[in-house]
Amino acid sequence: MKKLLLTGILACMMAVLAACGGGSDEAEGLLEDGKLTVGVTSGPHEQILEKVAELAEEDGLAIELVSFSDYVMPNVSLSEGELDINSFQTEPFFDHMNEERGLELIKVADTVTFPMGIYSEAVTDVADLEDGAKIGLPSDPTNSGRALLLFEQAGLIKIEEGLGVNATVNDIAENPNNYEFIELDPAQIPRQLGEVDAAAINSNFAMDAGLIPGKDSIFIEQDSTFVNLIAVREENKDDEAVQKFIDIYQSDEVKQFVDETFQGSVVPGW
Repeated sequence: MKKLLLTGILACMMAVLAACGGGSDEAEGLLEDGKLTVGVTSGPHEQILEKVAELAEEDGLAIELVSFSDYVMPNVSLSEGELDINSFQTEPFFDHMNEERGLELIKVADTVTFPMGIYSEAVTDVADLEDGAKIGLPSDPTNSGRALLLFEQAGLIKIEEGLGVNATVNDIAENPNNYEFIELDPAQIPRQLGEVDAAAINSNFAMDAGLIPGKDSIFIEQDSTFVNLIAVREENKDDEAVQKFIDIYQSDEVKQFVDETFQGSVVPGW
């Protein structure tokens, strides 16, 4: 009888532990420590995520934002487990980073589009750029290719067919005005604008520097397909907290915030 009683007690204890111990970790997932840590770049991405965090708090989801000034560390930090989610990059850049650094990150949702613009302190129209003008563009591979496509849209150059965002300055097929293209750190281009005749600047960095893409650019990307995305580590793609984050980001409240705050300089892409 004592043996049966002891067996029964142990069975009950195991059942309680299964319900309150190991099963709890799986259910809580990313929210095991009570919050989601989300990486963003400074500027508009950070502004949008502040709105998302505000709405999430009302819905019982705590979000801690970590702001970065470059495009590399948000992915490295996510891969190394310092972040749960990041939201700052286009898919071509994301794919390049995954391949180049061997990261196992995946896209889980679309966010917003930032049309890239050409800016200048020397001229007000791309047609006024003189022969041999110095033109800056981002130095990272995908944004460099995107800038070259932008220059082609603006009628400044022609690049080799079929390369798309993979084009480099070495793939310029036609440069009738002998422009000199100078690759610069993307985050620093707004500060160096006076040192070149014109430059392509990512909208988040332009806006962070007080520029308004729809107003201050001398040419802006037409029909941009460079939608930004939300990324996570592969093992967290189906986490309940990730889906909750996506639902809040892609809500009508956030769409209205983006439309009213950025006036077309940032466009909802979902």
